[in-house]
Amino acid sequence: MSDRKITIYTADSCLFSPALGLRGMFSDLVSGRELAWQLAVRDIRGQYRQAFFGMLWALIMPLASAITWIFLSASGIVALGETTVSYPFYAFTGTMLWTIFMEALNAPLQQVNGSRSLLTKLNFPREALILSGVYQVCFNASIKFALMLGALLMTGITPGWGLMLLPFALVALILVGTAIGLLITPVGVLYGDVGRVVPMLMQFVMFLTPVVFPIPKAGLAGALFRINPLTPLVHNARALLAGLPLLALDYYLAVMSVAVILLLLGWIIYRLAMPILIERMSA
Repeated sequence: MSDRKITIYTADSCLFSPALGLRGMFSDLVSGRELAWQLAVRDIRGQYRQAFFGMLWALIMPLASAITWIFLSASGIVALGETTVSYPFYAFTGTMLWTIFMEALNAPLQQVNGSRSLLTKLNFPREALILSGVYQVCFNASIKFALMLGALLMTGITPGWGLMLLPFALVALILVGTAIGLLITPVGVLYGDVGRVVPMLMQFVMFLTPVVFPIPKAGLAGALFRINPLTPLVHNARALLAGLPLLALDYYLAVMSVAVILLLLGWIIYRLAMPILIERMSA
């Protein structure tokens, strides 16, 4: 009889033995990293190989959105207010940063839904799917990072020392997006409407984030911008890129602390829900 490691996932393992549950979580994360890498490479190759424009799609969609807002601002159709940098640079970098966040938010649900047949046929660490999504988001984010650097050079903006910290700001966006995505994944797998409703809600949230609109100085809109936890994430990432003053560092750190807790909570819920979800997939 061959020696095989058998892992049994139960609610008790996490709820009544937190140390054992956490050890199992990180053990599965480590053991699934190679599979995650293979899945990510396969998906990235398939995504760009089957598209005529290839990797240009990482630029086309956010660029189209930025051009739309630049046109609305230049034509006077929409009054967007004053920005600390030129509006084309502001809108371009904002849409790039928002796209990174949204890709991280959507990745967990997309990975699970895209691997239904794999989940019902093979036993493997489920963390591999989430990690594969993170790998893909990081790959796409690296392309956007290079494009934002190119935009920085084209506009003649002199960056400061904060440019070296920009990758950490991008990781923060990915972490927050992944935490939210993990929390909604179990419900999204059960109810397909979630995958349609979330992008609609996030489109509204985008208008309350300094993506294409500058932060209002007063009024209800200004208050909503400032309490929005995504505001310091997007603003400070752009500020690091362009050498601008950072905004509300204490709030930024608080958001990151809560995001880490939500990521861990979402991970636990994901592990507890996966056996039930797989059973329903197989039915």
